[in-house]
Amino acid sequence: MLKWLVRLFIVMMLGAVLGVASLIGIYFYIKPQLPDVTALRDVKLATPMKVYSRDGELISQFGEIRRIPLHLDEIPQSMIDAVLATEDARFYEHPGIDPIGIIRAATVWAVSGHARQGASTITQQVARNFFLSNEKTIVRKIKEVFLAWRIEQNLSKDEILQLYLNKIPLGYRAFGVGAAAQVYFGKEVKDLTLDEIAIIAGLPKAPSMLNPIRSPERAFARRNVVLGRMLETGKITRAQYDEASKMPIKARFHGAEITLNAPYLGEMVRQKMVEQFGEDAYTMGLHVYTTVTAKRQRAARQALLDGVFDYDTRHGYRGTTAQLWKAGEADWDYDQIMAHLAKQPTYQPLMAAVVTQVGDKSATLVLKNGKQAELGWNGIKWARAFITDDRQGFAPRSAHDMLKVGAQIWVREKGEELLLSQIPEVNAALVAMDPQDGAIEGLVGGFSFELSKFNRVDQARRQIGSNIKPFLYATALEQGYTLASLINDAPINQWDPSKGPMWQPKNSPAIYEGPTSLRLGLAKSKNVMSVRLMRSIGLDTYIDGLTRFGFARDTISANESLALGAAEFTPLEVVRGYSVMANGGFQVTPYFITDVIDSLGQPLFQANPAAACRDCGVLAAAGLDSADAYANTSGDWKAQCPIDPVVPNNLAPQTISAQSTFLITDTLTSAIWGGNGWRGTGWRAARDLKRHDISGKTGTTNESRDAWFSGYTPNLVATSWIGFDNHQRGLGRAEFGGGAAQPIWIDFMKTALKQVPERKMPVPEGIIRVRIDRETGLLTNRTDDSSKEEFFKEGTEPTRYATHSSDGNQVYGGDGSPTDGPVSTDDIF
Repeated sequence: MLKWLVRLFIVMMLGAVLGVASLIGIYFYIKPQLPDVTALRDVKLATPMKVYSRDGELISQFGEIRRIPLHLDEIPQSMIDAVLATEDARFYEHPGIDPIGIIRAATVWAVSGHARQGASTITQQVARNFFLSNEKTIVRKIKEVFLAWRIEQNLSKDEILQLYLNKIPLGYRAFGVGAAAQVYFGKEVKDLTLDEIAIIAGLPKAPSMLNPIRSPERAFARRNVVLGRMLETGKITRAQYDEASKMPIKARFHGAEITLNAPYLGEMVRQKMVEQFGEDAYTMGLHVYTTVTAKRQRAARQALLDGVFDYDTRHGYRGTTAQLWKAGEADWDYDQIMAHLAKQPTYQPLMAAVVTQVGDKSATLVLKNGKQAELGWNGIKWARAFITDDRQGFAPRSAHDMLKVGAQIWVREKGEELLLSQIPEVNAALVAMDPQDGAIEGLVGGFSFELSKFNRVDQARRQIGSNIKPFLYATALEQGYTLASLINDAPINQWDPSKGPMWQPKNSPAIYEGPTSLRLGLAKSKNVMSVRLMRSIGLDTYIDGLTRFGFARDTISANESLALGAAEFTPLEVVRGYSVMANGGFQVTPYFITDVIDSLGQPLFQANPAAACRDCGVLAAAGLDSADAYANTSGDWKAQCPIDPVVPNNLAPQTISAQSTFLITDTLTSAIWGGNGWRGTGWRAARDLKRHDISGKTGTTNESRDAWFSGYTPNLVATSWIGFDNHQRGLGRAEFGGGAAQPIWIDFMKTALKQVPERKMPVPEGIIRVRIDRETGLLTNRTDDSSKEEFFKEGTEPTRYATHSSDGNQVYGGDGSPTDGPVSTDDIF
């Protein structure tokens, strides 16, 4: 007997030696194929790119993988307990492979014939998730075991557990417990309840099958298994188990918690980041901070929506979207209605609805959100039938005139009321910018990003009409003209047989006032004066002047209609041009990204925009001709902008003199406030904003295809545009820049300038003010209504005096004494 025991012992020892030798052999055979596990110390988890406003509100999130990396100390202990109890109760005891777990799983398999219990430890799962595929082969399993052992030699248990909790796939493209908490419950992981924690902890086994959204019954059962194991291991009490195990499943899909609506800006950021980092931008965990603030971005979007809806309301109701059932047919029940509405898109703030009852002055609706609502007469009575862009039908006398039971319609909320609405066919854009450095303050590229991703701010090239005139007049001032220079406001007839029909530019309205000053010509937007002025300075000079405001020469067609705004520019190009006038003549470059930070919080990019400085004329006085020289020089002379002082280390080029931009700005203030007995084209801004530091200009193109308004204060410039994406369709005969586009600009500025004190542009050096005769632009000694004070560049002011002869004709003399002749027509351009 002893002999047999000895032989058995020897055989066992030989088997053990052979087993160890085989294991060592297998290890050295597989070792060259094993990755370096030390890379886990510096692993970069794939996380989506997030785009924020300057003040930290989330605008967009890009990337298919949803992950919110967390440090272990940021994860609740109850989540850790739940995961360990379910996935690897002996995690802190075994060396990466759990022999007890393997034996237990093998025993269960031997008894039942099924692998009902997993034998993979958390460390093995980390090895598989980071380095291996999910293929079920012996070689993969052997690699997994060896990798787990090596991981345990190089990382602490806490480091391994942290990697696992951040890497594990949990369904709906959520990886890690942080992302799962947000996706399923819209919470941070620290705010989860015990039953919610158990739901997430139960997902690693089979994220699709146990998903609480797709399979709430299975999720319910799995959650209670997790709670049971927590009870068995003493991590929760019986009372906690009883309470949590009875809770209903309340999970639903939560997208990224977007708190600021700026999808067009978000898409601009996405394109920039992909351009910079390639496809890795979607997984690098970039945090991109933009230049917009929540207050101004919200104001921009609301202003645009209101402007589009106001236009749409003026032009009539185009009818219901669909008739789901007709008179005489059986009414749909609530479930049928909701099934239909669930398929309808949502274009905020519009919501799909179905009419279930119609009264004389009201209608009852079922909304897409499942609620029943009353549509009152105030929300219906606007709906005159649309006929054309210039014609509408009679105002409805009853709700029956517009609505029928079974109709699918669109509604929106305005204050406490529900309004009948429709998806607008017209579109609009608004962009606001800090003229001092080009930072975008608000940007809305259209009515709805879901409806159309075409960004009209930087992609839509449209004729800008009279919005172009300030650039023409500023160029003329650079050529020696003054605001008192006279131009003949009289009809123009020009005909070149080789070019077809006679070109007859006309004023709108068709009122002609004869010799008129530049100030009045721009403030009243006189078309024929613009054509005469452009002819006087020369077309090439004018085009060169446009380039000084940032417009690309190759986008400008050289023809005389350029004087009236036939050029096509984007709203972003226009707002940049107006910023030159707002900041004292500096050509700044628009930008919309301030900082880019990687997943570890390290800066990858910080904006350093070239900025304007109005008083930097001292550069020339100091003999400096570059921004670098300015930045590297010290002394009391170093300039600061008198409005929101700026001492940039990167100066933008000055392309127009401070004196010319001041004169244009003062004239565009006249365009808003008007003058002695006349009203400016931008009078609505004076009425609604009641500020004297605003300057602006309307713009309307032929057949009202485009309506514009651009305006500014010394620290904020904005451009609004409204029109149809179909270039051939006009807004209607009664629509102009002042009535269609300007209200959008005004509504934005009401919020943007709230609690911002008035700050008029300071008068630069080299500007003087003298009293002139209104009619001739010459000097005068009078102080009655026939005269006014006017600004001039020093050295360009008139030197002759106007007076009256006995017959009432205006005459002038070099010393102020009367002469015997009227004003010469040679002095009228």
